[in-house]
Amino acid sequence: MKSLVTWIKKAVSFQGAVRLLADAILINLAILMSLAARLLWIVATGKTEVSLNYRVTFWDYWGVYKNNAWLLTLICLTLFILNGFYTYGRFYRGRYKVVIVIQAVSLAYIIFGFLTYLTQSNFMGFLTRLLNFPRGTLILSWALSTVMLLVARVWATIWKNVIKSESSRSRQAEGRSVNHVLVIGGAGYIGSTLLPRLLDKGYNVRLLDLLLYGTEPIKEWLNHPRLEIMRADFRQVEKVVQAMHGMDAVIHLGGLVGDSACALNEELTLEINLMATRMIAEVAKGSGVGRFIFTSTCSVYGANDQMLDERSELRPVSLYARSKIASEKVLLKLAADSFAPVILRLSTIYGLSGRPRFDLVINLLTAKAVVDHEITIFGGDQCRPFLHVDDAARAIASVLEAPLQIVRNQIFNVGSNEQNYKISQVGEIIHGLVPGAAVVNKDDITDARNYWVNSNKIKQALGFSPEWTVERGVEQVIEAIHSGKVRDYRDAKYSNIKFLKEEGIYLLTNNESSGVLGLLNEESVGALLQDEG
Repeated sequence: MKSLVTWIKKAVSFQGAVRLLADAILINLAILMSLAARLLWIVATGKTEVSLNYRVTFWDYWGVYKNNAWLLTLICLTLFILNGFYTYGRFYRGRYKVVIVIQAVSLAYIIFGFLTYLTQSNFMGFLTRLLNFPRGTLILSWALSTVMLLVARVWATIWKNVIKSESSRSRQAEGRSVNHVLVIGGAGYIGSTLLPRLLDKGYNVRLLDLLLYGTEPIKEWLNHPRLEIMRADFRQVEKVVQAMHGMDAVIHLGGLVGDSACALNEELTLEINLMATRMIAEVAKGSGVGRFIFTSTCSVYGANDQMLDERSELRPVSLYARSKIASEKVLLKLAADSFAPVILRLSTIYGLSGRPRFDLVINLLTAKAVVDHEITIFGGDQCRPFLHVDDAARAIASVLEAPLQIVRNQIFNVGSNEQNYKISQVGEIIHGLVPGAAVVNKDDITDARNYWVNSNKIKQALGFSPEWTVERGVEQVIEAIHSGKVRDYRDAKYSNIKFLKEEGIYLLTNNESSGVLGLLNEESVGALLQDEG
């Protein structure tokens, strides 16, 4: 007996012992089910056991189970061990596993059936009282045992492969270092500030941009050894596929930005802000790019008098905001272990970058104060969160560097609670720095957005806090105008809507390279825009 135990220990590993126990349970379950089926059939038909000539009871069949199950289980497990079920022996490997299982189970039942026959033929009289298993039930028990053992093994194999594959992909995404970054729309207002930051941190950057505003915003870095520029429309599928090759992360900054700019052409806005975003994300996911950082906007909150966090109700008041909400939803639906979108809802941006903008409230009011000596406030009670463009770039870089398990599939408000201001308060700050400008208050409200935003989540998760203040940002704009760096803030190149009206719309609508038209039909676009929760 001791030598038998030693042999079993050598033949069966710990995991094998667990599987052996599971097989024993399945065999006994098959025996019980077959006996129960026979008993129910006898009770239902009112028949008697022919050989015993009496009506059977539950306890009679329980006795049959106790007398026979131990030996049948022992025979099965012995044959399973000999066939390498628990050590993956050479007879149990490969595509013939199913055949081996069927053969082993069948042989075990044949041996047990033969023993039962011998006892009932009085060749082994001392076992007659024990091995009294009904022959018809034996066939059912064999069938159930075979099916259950095969299903268990097939399921275990599938489960193991799925878990191993998913866990491998998850570990690959979690532990994958980010060296090569694709920045889409990286020559614009935020991108021209983000680009040098990424290069300084040692990233290899590929820039995909149509360069509508030329290369002036990024001229200082055009010849940087770690920068590759692809001048192309990100609506063009083949260009996106090409740009995605070899990348570890994607930062998607591209799109039509601003309520007024998006209102100029609704179809174009949906094509650029929604359809192209979905296509880019699907290409990234299919290309094995794990990180996908998408810049959304706090405009998704619309008009709301409450302090809002990432879980608050969305109340968009513009096509721009609705297109961003729809894009967020698309990205989160695409999320998987191997694809982790991160959504950054940026506050209202201010300050200067490689491509200055003067269609933003703080920059515009400051420029008007310096040049026109007037600060025109429409309404004034509307609340907004504000963020310097350099802090926006720093937040994006922080998300890129953060451990993936912290940021995957997350939405972050990007700003600071201290920089939530009423528009009238912004006017007061600018007036304090440009005292010669008159403050002009007008009752008509041209922008209905009104929201206070809580940005605690990104501070707690990533330790991010803005370094700039509104006062410093205003001073930066004042200095740029006084120094001549900005000659005429009214120039169309400083305003998205002016540029689009003058030439941008024509360039975008007549671009033959657009490849996302028709990816979403009218009905599906409408569904995305309406399902804003």
